[in-house]
Amino acid sequence: MNEYDVKPTQLVNAQAANDYLKTHWEDQLSRSTSQMTPTIKIKTGIFIQSLQFSNATEVNLTGYIWQRYKDGVHDDIKPSSSDVGFVFPEQVNTGDDIEPYEVYRVNDGDEEVIGWYFEATLRQPFDYVEYPFDHKTVWVRMWAKDFSRNIVLVPDFDAYKATGLDDIFGIEKNIVLGTWVRQDTFFDYKLSSYDTNFGITDYIGQDNFPELHYNLVIKRKFENAFIVYLLPLFLVATLLFSALLTVSTNEKLSNTLGFNVSGFIGACSALFFVVMLAHIQLREQFPGSGIVYIEYFYILMYALLVVATANTYLFSTNTGNWFKIIHYNDNIIAKVAYWPVVLSCLIFITLMFL
Repeated sequence: MNEYDVKPTQLVNAQAANDYLKTHWEDQLSRSTSQMTPTIKIKTGIFIQSLQFSNATEVNLTGYIWQRYKDGVHDDIKPSSSDVGFVFPEQVNTGDDIEPYEVYRVNDGDEEVIGWYFEATLRQPFDYVEYPFDHKTVWVRMWAKDFSRNIVLVPDFDAYKATGLDDIFGIEKNIVLGTWVRQDTFFDYKLSSYDTNFGITDYIGQDNFPELHYNLVIKRKFENAFIVYLLPLFLVATLLFSALLTVSTNEKLSNTLGFNVSGFIGACSALFFVVMLAHIQLREQFPGSGIVYIEYFYILMYALLVVATANTYLFSTNTGNWFKIIHYNDNIIAKVAYWPVVLSCLIFITLMFL
């Protein structure tokens, strides 16, 4: 299984953030324009209280965001009590979200700290290829409210106890994640470019603008998917093997086990509908996504049902090139090879994906 890749821009302290901005933004800006406007940095922090996936591409978050405005530096951009100092560019309007509102405004030396409560549904492209062994990186992408100016949000590292590579911060310790578990959190910057200036003459953030992201890495609990989707498949495979064991030319044994071709085909049809309904239920979770890892188990089961049905039909006839092989020792080859073939296919699928 592939672990998530730690981004080279992962920020662990204020010095790392300043070094990144100097290299990837301020130095670049000084080379591209002769009249460089000073970069205004606003310390910004976030605390997540709840997280819930609305569907395969949307996640609902609630929590707090705060910003530090320094006297004499941020006076002209400090938001009023009815305004907010940030924007979620990936937020979608679900009709149920609450607009961010101010919950506190306190003085801290020469700085004023303003905090807002927010509830937002963010749309993001999640990868489900390795389901149910997948992980998700849920990010909160933040802009300054007045993005027409050279304003860059920087993490407020001093507001957290620890922000190292192995530390989890900015999230409720007892948060309810359902089928997920926390794995990591971190701040980083992603450089974004746009093919428009948003109608702003000399828009400074059009090329490679550093946008602050708070990232929450979560890992799916395997047990739930195993019980719901994999355990039924193993039961179907076992039932199919049991049905295959009843295939025999021995009249006494056939009468005892109740074997007949039509009954075997009927049993395979019933098992097919069980697998198909479970597959449809699984597929509805990932609309628009490619084939995920666990789906190949269903494809394998379809193939087993077809091969078992064909084997039984040919076994019941005395024609065909495969008759001698299939009929050998009362169809012993198919019976003995069943589980080795199934398990080998499962291992091959796993090695291909994980």
